[in-house]
Amino acid sequence: MNHDKEPAKTGTKAGARGLPVLESETLFQGRNEIVIRHQGAEYRMKITRQGKLILNK
Repeated sequence: MNHDKEPAKTGTKAGARGLPVLESETLFQGRNEIVIRHQGAEYRMKITRQGKLILNK
């Protein structure tokens, strides 16, 4: 994680569950692909040409 940049901005509530909202633009920062590390494993998230998200291990 790069601590030099601002943390991802969260929105208010998502529906009735009150879950945080992260904008994809904030996560991807102009890129088409990012890596998410979860419990030591790396996952790649891509934005397709159709604007959909795909998550692969």
